[in-house]
Formats: sequence, C-alpha cells, structure tokens
Amino acid sequence: MLTNEWPSGILNRASTSDIPPGVSDSSGSDATISELVAEIKPRYHVAGAKGVYYAREPYMNADAARVTRFIGLAAVGNASKQKFIHAISPTPASTMSSTEISTKPPNTTLSPFTFVERPANAHEADKRSADVANDSQYWRYDVSKRQKVGGGDGAKLCFKFVSSGSCPQGDKCFFRHDMDAREQSLRGVCFEFLNKGKCERGENCNFKHSLQEGDRRTNSSRSKECWFCLSSPNVESHLITSVGENCYCALAKGPLVQDHMLILPIEHLPNTLSSPPEFEIELVKFQNSLKAYIKSHKKEVVFFEWVYLKTTHANLQAIPIPSNRASAVKSIFNLAAEKLGFKFMELKSNSSLEGRKLLRAQFDGKFSLFYVELPGGTILSHAVEENEKFPVQFGREVLAGLLNMADRADWRNCKLDKEEEIKMVERFKSSFQEYDPNQ
Repeated sequence: MLTNEWPSGILNRASTSDIPPGVSDSSGSDATISELVAEIKPRYHVAGAKGVYYAREPYMNADAARVTRFIGLAAVGNASKQKFIHAISPTPASTMSSTEISTKPPNTTLSPFTFVERPANAHEADKRSADVANDSQYWRYDVSKRQKVGGGDGAKLCFKFVSSGSCPQGDKCFFRHDMDAREQSLRGVCFEFLNKGKCERGENCNFKHSLQEGDRRTNSSRSKECWFCLSSPNVESHLITSVGENCYCALAKGPLVQDHMLILPIEHLPNTLSSPPEFEIELVKFQNSLKAYIKSHKKEVVFFEWVYLKTTHANLQAIPIPSNRASAVKSIFNLAAEKLGFKFMELKSNSSLEGRKLLRAQFDGKFSLFYVELPGGTILSHAVEENEKFPVQFGREVLAGLLNMADRADWRNCKLDKEEEIKMVERFKSSFQEYDPNQ
C-alpha cells in the first residue's frame, strides 16, 4: 500500500528509541489513512509526507494472520542522507503456506490502531496494560494457541535445549527445540515465562519477564559502514541479483568461478545460524533455487559459511563445481582438515532444510564455526577454539584446490572492474529468472 500521508497513530506501541527526532502525529498524518490501512491490512505500507526515514516494528492486524510493516521514506537527495529508497520483493501470498504467512518476527507489536488511552481508574489501567503486554509478549510461546503434534506436553519447550543449546535426546525429545527461545534465554529471559507466558515467582524472579531485542543502536551504526547492508551508502548494489523479504542474493566480489554467489541477510546479522525463522525459510528457498539452476548447467553447488565471532555481516557462499568432481568434495575437505590438525563433525541429511536444522540445534553463538554443505545435503562442521589459527578463506582455498585454481584462492586476485561485474550480474539474472523465488 502506497500513500502520501502517514497513518495517524502509527507511533502507538512503537519503540520510542527508533522514532526519528521531532516526529509526531501533528503533521503529515491522516486519520482516514489509519482507517484504510486497518481495513486493508497490507503486508507493506510505504508513505513519505513527513520527509524522514522510519521503519517501524512489524505490527499485528485484527482478524488477520499476517503482519504489516510500515516504512516512511525521506525526501530524495535530503541533506541528512536518510534513506529515500527501499527495496521490497514480496513473495505472493498464493505461493506461501499458512505457517509462512503467519510468521511473526520477535519484535512484532500489537496493532497501533487498537491503542486505548489510559482510563481515569489508574488501577484498572495498570491491570489492563499488564494484560496487553503479556498478550503481546506471549503470542510466540503460547502453547494454547499452537497446534500440538502428538499428545501430552509436546508443544512445551525443552529446558535442556533452551538453557544449553543442545539436547542429548535430539529429534526423539518430546519437547520443542526452539532457537528463538534459546536466543531469548541468552538475553536473560525467564524460562517459565517463555514456556507459560507467566512466572509464578513474579518480582522475586531474577530473570526478565518480557521478550528482549538485540542492540539495535549498535547494529544501526555498524550497518552504515557495512558493505553488505542494503541501507548502507557503501553497498555495491550493482552486484545484487535478487532481493527477498529477509535476505538477498548477490554476485561474490572477486568470484572464484562463474555464478559464484552469496546469500546474505538484509538486516545486519552476524551469521545465518542464529537468524530468525522467517530468514531461515527464505534462505533455504534461495539454496534450493540455486541448486536447481546450477544443476540445469550440469553442475553441483557447494555451500559454506565461516561463522566468526567478530564477523559483522553474515554471508553464505555458493560455489558451482563440475558434477564429475562432486564425489571428491568430502575427501578433499577432510584432507585439508587433517593437514590443519582437526577432524570435521559430519551431519548426514538429505536436504538443506534438514541439515541446517541439525546444525542450528548445535550452535549456541559462543564459538566460531566453519561448516560446508556438500552436494547431497551432508554437512561437515568444525567448532573453532578461541586460540586456534583458522584460515579465513579456508572454504574457498579448498575448492580452488579441487578445481585446480590455486591462483584464484584469494578473492583479491580475482577482482573485476565494475563493467565486468555488471555484465556477469545481468547474464546471471537473465538465466536465473525462471528459478528465482522472488520472481
């Protein structure tokens, strides 16, 4: 939905730290727009009358499963260099499952258009606001609102997984292994609150009783300097080949081979393994699309990621290899690992979705990690110790050896001028179009 004016009340229930200075409902807002957007319930609403950039947290809609994302754009060429352009490539709802459509990010709020002013009775107001807060915080973990699989307490969270990041029962565990709950636990949120939506210890509990967001201000400042953030003035947009709702695909800088691609989050996230569920769904779609595209060229694709604790922006690399070399990938990675003095842990799976699910269950974000997904779905992973010297370009170096391209192991030796990069991107986009999940 595109409008000139902002909807009146859009700032209700929004995080005050994200609201641009000086912005209020007094000018550039229209109550009619509020009524219209509340009725239509668009997935995206873009407006521009206030002349400032503002991306509000997603909000829930009454009587609708989907959330709405509001984006206010600044004026073109504004002096403060705020964003005046925003890329959106939504997946048609007709091609999405009900689970995908109803997915809600952790920072989702209640609708700003159902906001009720504080009544005169302060006690009743406090009670009502507490109920509303519980409802807005609890929707993600409310077991009564989930469809249970099996009987008993199968919809409840596994304490072992949430507290430690792993569970010895694995897939046989009767309780849920939820990465979102795990992330909230790492931020100090009470397990009982996550599991039941309330905690009987109340004020005597030493943990938090509300969902916690990451450090947005830190991410925001870093994203301005980041090469990969779409909001950054440093992003090389001519390398982008496809943009989704949560992640995008781009040509690698200094590609090892033709069609060497990167899958990256749009948000400033440090790795793909601790990313939100909606990002994971979209990433796997990109993986499957790239597999199908590369297979049509009689090749296979190898995916790998170097999850470094100090990495600023996640990127999953996808490198095509000849089909007749696919059977040698596992042995050459194991040989390279042996030379460095470690052994890979092997996770056998038949698909990217299954393999990444196993990998995410083992990763708690407290250590660096290298993993590679082989043709066929098997994943080799290695947890890198704090003082261990691990080559930053390990994955690329190994594949360069496999392809007899040792001189191209360092991406800096493979830099192209901008005109060549643009030609490669346009050629890829033309060939990839029928496989692109965002077309």
